[in-house]
Amino acid sequence: MAAALIVLSCFCIWLSVRHVRGILAIRSLNRQLAELERGSHMELGGLNRRKDILDLVRELNRLEQFWFRNQMQHEKAEKKLKQNITSLAHDIRTPLTGAAGYLQLAQECTDPARQERYMQTAGECLKELGDMLEELFLYTKLTSEGFELNMSEIQVLPFLSDCLVGFYRQFEEKGITPQVEFESEGLKIWADEECLRRIFHNLIRNALLHGEGGIVIRQKGRCLIFENLVSDNGKPDMDQIFERFYKADSSRRKGSSGLGLFIVKELAERMGGSVRAELSGEKFRIIYEERH
Repeated sequence: MAAALIVLSCFCIWLSVRHVRGILAIRSLNRQLAELERGSHMELGGLNRRKDILDLVRELNRLEQFWFRNQMQHEKAEKKLKQNITSLAHDIRTPLTGAAGYLQLAQECTDPARQERYMQTAGECLKELGDMLEELFLYTKLTSEGFELNMSEIQVLPFLSDCLVGFYRQFEEKGITPQVEFESEGLKIWADEECLRRIFHNLIRNALLHGEGGIVIRQKGRCLIFENLVSDNGKPDMDQIFERFYKADSSRRKGSSGLGLFIVKELAERMGGSVRAELSGEKFRIIYEERH
């Protein structure tokens, strides 16, 4: 292992020397060309041999290719960022427009029962918008310096139960009852309370948005497994599922920001844990694991 590191280090030094020599040769050539432009009759020193010229040409070509690749990657990243911003603006505008519309209907309606339904729907739109803005705020905190954790020991089952209660209305609307199966009801983990709450919230919400049927939450050892069924056209791209702004096609109409699982992964890793996804037939699982 040590010998391999020494060889690798020597190779890196050799590459660096070649890179510096190429740059120095280019600078020397630039200076000499500038002298020629001013009327000097000097000979181009160090470039009168065929090997020097070929080496310089190769170095120039290599640098040009390196610049081109970087430029292409930059343009691709910039294009993707613009697409993400456009998509995000649309996703934010959708619940906002819906809330405004239902509030207008409630204002114009004279039937108390219908007016209450309009107000309730407007409230749901605003809650959806609030969730998206909260995720955006957390995303900006995660991608900036100074994000701090306040770690403590948390008993998982009652903490998870509190998170599930917050989704009671959605469970009722879908006619499902989440199954919770723990090997150890007294399990405690070391985590930041707000971060763990956001992880549970996003995983439950993800199962509600994209799942078919019920939700099963299992505890095995130090792992928490969130499982739900997915239809053939609702299966996620497993290579991109934790990427920021990734959204399955079926989620776009549901007001997803595309940041939920990215935030889950970031928070889990910040707390020293890990998260992974599995797809087995129609069963989709996300496994959160706490590491000592």
